[in-house]
Amino acid sequence: MAPTVPLPALALVALVALGLGVAPGCDRPAHLWCSSPEIAVACQVENRCPNLPRPAATPVELSLYYESLCPACREFLVLKLFPTWLLLPSEMLNITLVPYGNAQERNVSGKWDFQCQHGPEECLGNMIEACLMHEAKNFSTYFPVIFCLESGSSITKNLEACLQIYAPELDRGRIAACVQGDTGMALMHQNAQLTEALDPPHQFVPWIVINGKHTDELQAQAEASLLGLVCRLYQGEKPEACGGSKAPKTSLGCRR
Repeated sequence: MAPTVPLPALALVALVALGLGVAPGCDRPAHLWCSSPEIAVACQVENRCPNLPRPAATPVELSLYYESLCPACREFLVLKLFPTWLLLPSEMLNITLVPYGNAQERNVSGKWDFQCQHGPEECLGNMIEACLMHEAKNFSTYFPVIFCLESGSSITKNLEACLQIYAPELDRGRIAACVQGDTGMALMHQNAQLTEALDPPHQFVPWIVINGKHTDELQAQAEASLLGLVCRLYQGEKPEACGGSKAPKTSLGCRR
């Protein structure tokens, strides 16, 4: 018995029979044209092969320029950004945090000096978070700690407690050494340069950049519904958090 030829392949054979020809780089018989993405591309039939695996969509890139004691910054990070990050798969959203905001820097006798909008405690909070990111390196490790700091009563006094809860493997001593030494100053100078390089220049914080762009419309959409904005911008398959599933929701009520 002759082997069964898949329906898409039969359609491609029919195209050849109609005299549409074969792509110059294609050296495979028609029934194999949809057997791999490479062959489909070589035979110029990738649009006619519905079962081919599609390349992964690029994640939405979000950069947050903020300062540690700004009430609006804390509200956006705690109530919008962190919950959205929790709800979405890691390949869908990349987040960059730049703690500096409306601070000012100056070079005093070869050392950087920073003046922050909400005073010295905010400068310390900015540096703690910058050093935390530097030491932890992994976003999924340091972001919960920053969420803990920003949602707590004191950003500058709660580091040890937040580390114990969310990242006990991190060395508090190394973070403290960073804050008190040249590394912390260098990190803050780097954040100052990133903030000053914004185009258009930031007018306020939180300042939100989406896929390398800042507009009033994107800022307003992010503040109104960050989850909805990311879901609309992402070009890949939407997860259930984006409303892609019609499965019935389970009641969270307390039944008798």
